[in-house]
Amino acid sequence: MSLSTKYNPSEVEEKWYSHWMENGFFHATPTPNKEPYCIVIPPPNVTGVLHMGHMLNNTIQDVLIRKARMEGKEACWVPGTDHASIATEAKVVAMLREKGIKKSSLTRDEFLKYAWEWKEKYGGIILEQLKKLGASCDWERTGFTMDKHYYQAVIRVFVDLYNKGYIYRGLRMINWDCEAKTALSNEEVLYKEDGEKSILYSVQYKIKDHDGYVVIATQRPETIMGDVAIAVNPTDERYKNLIGKKVLVPFIKREIPVIADDYVDKAFGTGCLKVTPAHDVNDYEIGLRHQLPVIDTINDDGTLNEKCEIQKFFGKDRFVVRKEIIKDLREAGLLVKEEEFITRIGRSERTNTVVEPKLSLQWFIKMKEISVRAKEAVESDEIKLHPPKFKNTYRHWMENVRDWCISRQLWWGHRIPAWYAPDGSFAVAETQEEAFKVLQSKNPNLKLEEINQDPDVLDTWASSWLWPIEVFDGFNEKYFNKAEGKINVSQNADLNYFYPTSVLVTAPEILFFWVARMIIAGYEYLGKKPFSDVYLTGIVRDKQGRKMSKSLGNSPDPIELMKVYGADGVRTGMLFSSPAGNDLLFDEKLCEQGRNFNNKIWNAFRLVKGWNTENIPQPEENKIAIEWFESTFNYSLTELNDLFGKYRLSDALMCVYKLVWDDFCAWYLEVIKPEFGKPIDKKTYDQTILFFENLLKVLHPFIPFITEELWSELKTRDEKRNIIIASWPLANEFNSAILDEAQTAFNAVTEIRNVRNSKGISPKEAMNVFCSSKTSATFNSLVKKLANVKEINTTESKIQSATSFLVGTQEFFIPLAGKIDLSKEKDEILKDLEYQKGFLASVMKKLSNEKFVAGAPAHVLEMERKKQADSETKIKSLEERLASLK
Repeated sequence: MSLSTKYNPSEVEEKWYSHWMENGFFHATPTPNKEPYCIVIPPPNVTGVLHMGHMLNNTIQDVLIRKARMEGKEACWVPGTDHASIATEAKVVAMLREKGIKKSSLTRDEFLKYAWEWKEKYGGIILEQLKKLGASCDWERTGFTMDKHYYQAVIRVFVDLYNKGYIYRGLRMINWDCEAKTALSNEEVLYKEDGEKSILYSVQYKIKDHDGYVVIATQRPETIMGDVAIAVNPTDERYKNLIGKKVLVPFIKREIPVIADDYVDKAFGTGCLKVTPAHDVNDYEIGLRHQLPVIDTINDDGTLNEKCEIQKFFGKDRFVVRKEIIKDLREAGLLVKEEEFITRIGRSERTNTVVEPKLSLQWFIKMKEISVRAKEAVESDEIKLHPPKFKNTYRHWMENVRDWCISRQLWWGHRIPAWYAPDGSFAVAETQEEAFKVLQSKNPNLKLEEINQDPDVLDTWASSWLWPIEVFDGFNEKYFNKAEGKINVSQNADLNYFYPTSVLVTAPEILFFWVARMIIAGYEYLGKKPFSDVYLTGIVRDKQGRKMSKSLGNSPDPIELMKVYGADGVRTGMLFSSPAGNDLLFDEKLCEQGRNFNNKIWNAFRLVKGWNTENIPQPEENKIAIEWFESTFNYSLTELNDLFGKYRLSDALMCVYKLVWDDFCAWYLEVIKPEFGKPIDKKTYDQTILFFENLLKVLHPFIPFITEELWSELKTRDEKRNIIIASWPLANEFNSAILDEAQTAFNAVTEIRNVRNSKGISPKEAMNVFCSSKTSATFNSLVKKLANVKEINTTESKIQSATSFLVGTQEFFIPLAGKIDLSKEKDEILKDLEYQKGFLASVMKKLSNEKFVAGAPAHVLEMERKKQADSETKIKSLEERLASLK
């Protein structure tokens, strides 16, 4: 066997990934008498390229699916992409702009032709990148939310929910993206964590038939021309005399009333609120209560229209108008004050533009009733969130759920299946022909060519909420009962077997966006939860705690990281510090640590495979090492399985890391390692190979490439007997006594090595050690081998000219006569003694202070008394060591 001296990931990763693919190891099918284990990937946007968040999320999914596969389960990880309406349309528009083509010059069908061309060319990039990571997805099942069957499913669900009374069309205040020119749901509006700087402008409005003014405070002076009232709190004594009077809107002199409403906060600004129902959600609610008119002065693209009544503002952007009207107010003497403050400003998730509240005719889903079962499922832990702290977030959302605006003013997406007759009536149906029949039953003279389909498409989330069902073709007409609005799951083999899926791995920020809605869909159409567990990852941040972003330049390219550190190195680097639900502070040094871990395993393998074996007697220390490591492995495996069960994957990796680096490499191999040039007994060697096999198995979910490579080199096997389908080890009983004895021995070895280092004694020089009480055979064998000790004897008295140390309650002595400079040793002990006495004096000063003792919490007092006891023990030991040197 010729294994290179250094692990080279680039030589290994492509080879094994191709091998796994060619042998169909990732593909899963319904298999009787075999437990299913299924994960559906959170479909990344078809526009996307791999970023650090994807790396973390998909590494976790792959770890879980690989372990399940090794446990003998039918492991199915379904990949796919989301059509991402807003993001994709923006990409296509940008592409067309580069070609000198405007979207407005194209028909819908022409635009969609370009969009599909773009998707076919660029849409699979992220899935190919996931393969570089080692993602063991069932690629034969790759889905796309605009696939023909998926498209039909989305339309079918829309029609069904409309017929059930959940979907309606209405004029309501919505969030409007002026750049994308589309409606947004509340969940698609983002707010910066620490708020944003804004300016509160105090503006004078003249009171009609009066010399006085009323001062209002506003952040949005560009909407002044849409004002229809001034509102004050009815309990505000300052303004009671103004209620019912009229004031004049600056510049346009429109008369508007002063009204009383409890919504107004007396303490904010001046306590007077300008009411602009067309451009503020809360103002709209006030307008409804007081039957106020609505004056919409802002166009869909964010420019002002003729309703603002000031011609010079017509067609200008809202933020340009803000600057100009402030200048005008200042010159007119109407601007009283400007004060900077921090506030929450809603921005579009996709374009980052400031969202405009807008009154618009849109399609909505009534969420209150349909979401009841989904709320109960998480409350009762029928679906478990990991970590459970997110139950509170989920509960808050579900208790305050609002109707979901599902229409978007775009072309790329699932077109709303509603058709309109010339008289404004409409019908909702899966096809134009079905809609025509409904409309013609009301108007016999109607012709097919006279009806037109709604131009809008559905919110992206209104398709992806069906993902766990439709990836298995759940809404196919063969299984979907239109009369009942339910799926007959028993007739769909894949859905019947893999649904509910096992676990969903996703980000907390889409807990309501996506997770809650999938739960709603699952209960609505199957009467079942879509998954049993939800593992919520944290946000990947840089080491300064900043969220990674292109604009900050703090987000490394995952592909480049994998070129430098290998996929396995990056996978372990991502998992080293990413407990569920907590943000990951990413540092590239973590990937370096991951690479070092791979190199450690590689070098350990080369060491073991480089030994020559002979049928010679097995040394006693080797027998003990084998018994100890077998117990250590079973103890660690028990802990590892428990951590997996609790979805503590970062801790699970650290458990395996310690088992390999510390227990196997630092201790076990050091005990059994034969002297240079000498053979190892065959019994020990064979057992070590078995240990290595089991270590590779528990490592494989985390670092699949290097483990597959070493597995193939470990022994001759059949071509298809790969570690990817090897059996996960079974945890057997372990001997706690030998674990404790060995740990005591290792602690003693560490202390003896420290003595050698501090006293300048060569590791090659054999030493004698004395102990205050009898030590076990296990202890003696391990210490003699690992610390180069000749004899370990028991002594009842102090050893002269010796240094000592404590391991638990046992005191050990190492004679130093003739080995060290006694004068120098005394000086070091005296220095240490002086420090310890000073430390003890400071502790005793606290404990002798009656005020401190009376006021300090019990745990603080306990800690101080422990410091006292520890210090007194150290002083006694140092004084005895000093006496032994005299």
